[in-house]
Amino acid sequence: MARGDRVELRGFGAFSVKKRDARIGRNPRTGESVEVDEKHVPFFKTGKLLRDRLNGK
Repeated sequence: MARGDRVELRGFGAFSVKKRDARIGRNPRTGESVEVDEKHVPFFKTGKLLRDRLNGK
């Protein structure tokens, strides 16, 4: 994942990396605007088998 590759665990799901663009955020305590840098975050998508088992199918 550190190289941007996808990691899949059959029957469980897949981990991938999503890019979040830079944006203007807000400090909830002070209300002050702050710049939030671009970043990469982990993303998990469940596999069909796991979804079906959780939903009783």
